[in-house]
Order: sequence, then structure tokens, then C-alpha cells
Amino acid sequence: MSPAPSRLKPGARPRGGDAQRLGGSLKWLKFALQNTLRNRRRSLVTVAIAALGTAAILLAGGFALYTYWGLAQGAARDTGHLIVGLPEQFTKEEDTPLQFGLDAYAELKARLLADKAVRNVLPRVNFSGLISNGEKSTVMLAIGVEPDSEFAVKGPFLKMLAGDVIASDSKQAEVMLGEGLANSLKAKPGSSLTLLATTTDGALNALDVTVKGVFSIGVPEIDKRIVYTDVATAQKLLNTQRVSTLGVFLDNIDSTDAARLRVMAANPKLGVQTWLDQAFFYQAVRQLYNRIFGALGLIIGVIVIFVVTNAMAMAIIERTREIGTLRALGTLPGQLLRSLALEGMVLGGVGALVGSAFALVVSLLLYVVPIEMPPPPGSSRGYPLNITIDPLMYLGTAVAMVVLSMLASAWIARKTVNKPVAEALAHT
Repeated sequence: MSPAPSRLKPGARPRGGDAQRLGGSLKWLKFALQNTLRNRRRSLVTVAIAALGTAAILLAGGFALYTYWGLAQGAARDTGHLIVGLPEQFTKEEDTPLQFGLDAYAELKARLLADKAVRNVLPRVNFSGLISNGEKSTVMLAIGVEPDSEFAVKGPFLKMLAGDVIASDSKQAEVMLGEGLANSLKAKPGSSLTLLATTTDGALNALDVTVKGVFSIGVPEIDKRIVYTDVATAQKLLNTQRVSTLGVFLDNIDSTDAARLRVMAANPKLGVQTWLDQAFFYQAVRQLYNRIFGALGLIIGVIVIFVVTNAMAMAIIERTREIGTLRALGTLPGQLLRSLALEGMVLGGVGALVGSAFALVVSLLLYVVPIEMPPPPGSSRGYPLNITIDPLMYLGTAVAMVVLSMLASAWIARKTVNKPVAEALAHT
């Protein structure tokens, strides 16, 4: 291939040698384009396969990126971008509730809020116990939160089915029940229940509460056990003033690592985890999707290589005598190899452009005409099908398609262009 033209200063004219090289490159590119049009049906099939391969990779990759984004946002919304607690909270099992809880968390919350990247800090009390309607008792997994801040910061992370969310200024102890738990206890808004749990002293304590609302988070197994209450009610039941952790919500998920370093430097005695450290489902799904879509991309790449190789092999066999004639007229093998590689580049490039355009149209159309996906395993709620449009992924896929097509064409043409002239001219 001819060397690229040298860079010129603005307003300067190209020198004669550079202009000749540029003209030569354009001439070979023109020859390659004309050669691809000699058998339009074969070229059209090759372009169509390359376009379908490009579109499939972009749509599958965009779906994976959207899934990653959705799971990441959901995980960060659930726990906070940072989770602050005692180091033992993340490494050991508690013998009694809130054994490794935070004391004087209000002061720590005020210090954390001084960081410009911190949007809010939410305390959380995690505990377990029994919940009873007087006739039936069942296990509960309870969470104590600051209701006003919790539901305002996190947004619609749960679906209210009956009643309303709990409030911080309520004069009585209130709870929200998961749908499955409410059905098990035959409870509804206004029902009276009793919470039973072990206190921080190891004693058993009971507290009467009123059901304020029934909700679902979309995972039936969790809806069978989950209970939301306010921090004050949870602390009263557990006989403590501690909280389990503080969830730190930032202005952007991309600020997580930098904010973690600042919080750790300002609070060396505390443990700080990121949302990713606790997002086990996200990590598992990402690893699975990486394998699935990686294999898909490999298969599509192999198919494109074989299709381009087959098309170029047929074209070269048909033109063996033509190649011999060009050799007899003084054309160098390297020049012929370059021309044939450019033919592959044209086919792969046109296919990549058509496939990218198709994938872009489909991705944009899904925002205009939404399609609901069925619920994934373990969930009762579907989700919208969206495809992320990532410029780098589009560019990388197109470049990869062009390079693969060029390499396939050059590889299949190398024997023919180096064949002795007499043998090529005698080919039938």
C-alpha cells in the first residue's frame, strides 16, 4: 500500500510526489470498487452478511451495555454509592443485633454531607426476627430507614400495591410489608401486627405496629420476607441508638472511586465499601453476559471471514488469467495483493456502514415504540427493551469488520498473485 501523504501546513500545496502517491492510492481504490461491481449479486450477498453481522454485534452489545447500566444504577440506588460502617460490619457475623453498629451516626452524617459530591446520607438498620398477626408468626427481614429521605432519594424502587409509604413524623409505629408477607399474614393497611426480635442485650422484645402499606420490589422470594419501618421504631425494638451502616448517595456513579478515597482518608477507623462490592447479582450477570456476547461476537466474526473469503476466492479464481495478464504487463504481486485487499475493505466497509445504520435505527425506534421484556428468572416484573448507542462500540465494530474483510481477502489472494505468470495465463 502506498505511504500516506505527508502532513501539510494550512494553505500549503502538496508536493508533486505526495500528490502522485495520493492519486495512485485513489486509482487502486477506484479499481477495487469497480471490481466489486463486476459480480453484483455475489458482492451484494457478501455486503448483506457483513451488514447483518455488524448489526447483530451492535444490537447484542448495546443490549448488554443497557443491562449493565440498569443493574449498576439499581444496585447503587439500593445500597448507596458508598456504604460506611465499622470494618467488622463487612467482615464478621454479628452475635447480637447491631453488635458492629455505628454510634453517634448523626455527627458522621454531617461530616459526610460536607463533601460536595455527596447528595445525601441515609442511615439503615438491618435486623431479622418474627412478625405475627396473633394467630400466625413468620420470619421477617426488616430494614429501618429514614422514610422521608429514603423514598425521595431512591425514587420508585418499589411498587406500592396498597396504602402508602411510612412517614418519619408518624405518632405510632408503622411498617410496610412485602406483597407475599402481607398475603401470608392476611394483612392490609390498618392491620395491627407484632414484631419480635432479639435486642442488643440478648433479650427478646416485642413491639406492636400498624401496617401502613403493601409493596412489591419485583422479586417474589424477597417479597415474602421483607419489612420496612423507620429507624426510630427499629431502634426501639432493638433497644439501641445505633444504626447498621450509612448509605452515601453521590451526584454521579462515576464519582464513586474518588469519593471513597476521600471518605477513607477522613475516617481511617471506618470501613468503606462501594456499591460494586455488594452488587453480587450485577457481577454475576456481567460475567455471564460477557461470555455469551463474547462467544456471539466470535461466531459472527468467523462467519463474516468465511463469507468474505468465499466471495474473494470465487472472484480470484475467475480472474486468474486476468491476474496473469497484469503480471505479464509488469504489475507487481504486491500491487495486486493491495488491490484485492482493497476489494475486501470495500465489501466489509459497506457492510459495516449498512449494519451500523440498521442498528442505529432499531435502537432509536425502541425509544419511540417501547417494547416490554418478560420478567427475568426470579422476578415478577418485566422491563423495557432498550439498546445503548455507544459511539466507541460502533467505531470499534466497524473497524474490526473492515480489518477482518481485508485480512481475509489478502490471505486468500496471496497464492494467486504469486503464481508464475505462465501458469496463471494457462489457467482455465
